[in-house]
Amino acid sequence: MERTIQNSLKTWAQKKHKNPLIIMGARQVGKTYIMKWLGNEAFSKTAYFNFDERPELHEVFTTNKDVSRILEILSLISGYQIDSKTLVIFDEIQECAEALNSLKYFAENRPDLSVISSGSLLGLMLHPGKSFPVGKINFLNLHPMSFMEVLPYWSPESARFLISAKPTGTIPDFIFTNLKEQFKKYLVTGGMPAVINVFNETQSFEQCDIELSNLILAYRGDFSKHPVMSDIAKIGRVFDSLPSQLSRENKKFIYQLVRTGARAREYEDAIEWLINSGLIHKVRQSTKPGLPLNAYENLDAFKLYAFDVGILRKLSKLNTIAFLEGNRLFTEFKGAIIENYILQSLINQYTDIPYYWSSGNEAEVDFLIQHEEKIIPIEVKSELNIRSRSLALYKEKFTPELRIRYSLRNLSYKDGLLNIPHFLADRTRDWVSEYF
Repeated sequence: MERTIQNSLKTWAQKKHKNPLIIMGARQVGKTYIMKWLGNEAFSKTAYFNFDERPELHEVFTTNKDVSRILEILSLISGYQIDSKTLVIFDEIQECAEALNSLKYFAENRPDLSVISSGSLLGLMLHPGKSFPVGKINFLNLHPMSFMEVLPYWSPESARFLISAKPTGTIPDFIFTNLKEQFKKYLVTGGMPAVINVFNETQSFEQCDIELSNLILAYRGDFSKHPVMSDIAKIGRVFDSLPSQLSRENKKFIYQLVRTGARAREYEDAIEWLINSGLIHKVRQSTKPGLPLNAYENLDAFKLYAFDVGILRKLSKLNTIAFLEGNRLFTEFKGAIIENYILQSLINQYTDIPYYWSSGNEAEVDFLIQHEEKIIPIEVKSELNIRSRSLALYKEKFTPELRIRYSLRNLSYKDGLLNIPHFLADRTRDWVSEYF
């Protein structure tokens, strides 16, 4: 399946001299698939090594630091000579600290060679005492498939419209209706490649639910990788609390919803584990929309969202029948599912995690994004009701040049307010660029 990241990978592959590349992301988002795709697309040969499947590979790196010698041995293992026309894939590199460390020697001694690896931030941090090749590695993040990536498989005509749409005028009713229905399917399936494959093959939401359950079980199995045994249960409790956290009107994370009597210091490590594994996103509060946003961060206030909207729906035990029930998917859990999706879309486009803004009990703006040197406030409305006291108050206080509202209403722009239908959120960065 085509992914947006493919363009960045091709650009990296075409460089004559390059640093090794690590693709970061949660398990099962398609890292192995995309690396093998690059080998088939841009190289004559692919040498694939998986440190999880083949523990004997570890010895190659523990006994050698010389890149030439390492390549000689890897060529023998792969069965052909590794050269500048070969893509070298080190999958699950976090399982071998010495291989991770060796990337700096590849960068220094063989910049003509294309070396690509996969891992999560958590995996890369699990080797205390081992040096990390700072400055010698490039990184790309791979997230679950976006609606824009999935849509061509469900409705090619609508996908072409989404790509060509401009932030002016309105969307014809028949296209709007079709896009909305396709988007509702996405809110059920989410963007995990395995789930999308199952749906494309079976057109069955029930089969998607089985695949989502299997993924969640696999993630729970990963919780045991935490080095402190007492934290394993805490990680599970935080993960399971996501639906109840997000179903509140004020979605600020509350430790008491994890466990009665829970305190921040008891669960900080569990939250960080989930963040570093790529399973949740932490949206921090900014007390002032100034540059840089992190200079105005309130360390005690934050929200936690799931990394994939399908995973969140399954954790919430929301039945797939909600797809058939009007706008229920947009309004369940006080709009938490659609808000989670908008966050995913923004992260795909802007890389950095957005902040949110609140002014005591007066108002709260869902997200703040930085576009170049501009701070843009964002409000997410789950249905057709678009009245927003918070965004109006924000405008009075800070007079932003552009405000964004996501809703079920048609595309429109008036007096500095850009209204974007939920299903067009993946075009946000393109359109904001037209205004600045």
